[in-house]
Amino acid sequence: MSATSPFEIGIFTFGELTRDTHGQPIDALTRTRDILEWARVADASGLDVFGIGEHHREDFAVSSPAVVLAAAAAQTKNIRLTSTVTVLSSADPVRVFEDFATLDLVSGGRAEITAGRGAYVESFPLFGQNLERYDEYFEDRLDLLLRIRDENPITWNGTTRPPLINAGVWPRPAQAALPIWAAVGGTPSSVERAGRLGLPMYLAILGAPERFGALAQLYRRAAQEAGREPGQIGVTSHFDVEETSQGAKDTFFPHYSSYIEQNMPRAGRLDRPSFEHWAGPRGALFAGSPAEIVDKILWEHDVLGHTRFLAQVGLGGLPQAATLRSIELLATEVLPAVRAALKH
Repeated sequence: MSATSPFEIGIFTFGELTRDTHGQPIDALTRTRDILEWARVADASGLDVFGIGEHHREDFAVSSPAVVLAAAAAQTKNIRLTSTVTVLSSADPVRVFEDFATLDLVSGGRAEITAGRGAYVESFPLFGQNLERYDEYFEDRLDLLLRIRDENPITWNGTTRPPLINAGVWPRPAQAALPIWAAVGGTPSSVERAGRLGLPMYLAILGAPERFGALAQLYRRAAQEAGREPGQIGVTSHFDVEETSQGAKDTFFPHYSSYIEQNMPRAGRLDRPSFEHWAGPRGALFAGSPAEIVDKILWEHDVLGHTRFLAQVGLGGLPQAATLRSIELLATEVLPAVRAALKH
């Protein structure tokens, strides 16, 4: 992204199958249909990016982001399509590249990969991998994925899969180079790696946003020390917007509290005062009116200098109509205001 490129805003989901008040989860078929409608509305409303995460658990609907993104590609025209994330540690980089190069062809050049280690580790035993080699798997396979992007045929030798000798990896994407982002949970070593490799980077901001400012500086410094231009920084955050601040908070609180209880139990029970604090002007949660969302994005931009914001939508079983309205407001009220404020 050049200095003159506009600030980008999009949405993403992990496809959570949150239980309702009767203890019944949303079924995977319904959630998949919901997700594809989110993509259509986001595209029609003018958002820039649509992302889908990967999990291999009974409480998530999506284990193969590339498949769902390909379905979204057939129903959209302009929006960029990315994994958020691809759990590269337990995937074959050759197959990952083939899948997303195919997605790029299907979508006419709109595919991206976000590579991460994953917050959950259920994929390791599922695919017969040793969890003690967690870091080794990611570093080895990220190296291979980047080499496949840049070279064809490729000769490569690593430690976590058989070597490749003058191997062609096909098809090649429609884009000259398939964009590959690194997803970072907040560890300095991961930030330094992304900077050293010159990869654009997502920061998943779940705690106090101010503490991520030092990580953004570390990322840029690591890139410069490696002789590279720093890439884009993206921010991902939990999200809901409504016409009024109080309306957003009243509607979203029971759903978000349920989401925290079911999907982030280590955070503890979320009471209303804590929710209000998280959603405050300097908190990590984006829940409020369009003006509040704009102000928080701009404040985080001052702290981080990021150029992309991805909102995690539909959390806690928020009704489909409310989620779609939130997506529309993000596109029609928040996006133009942020771009106008950052226009130089």
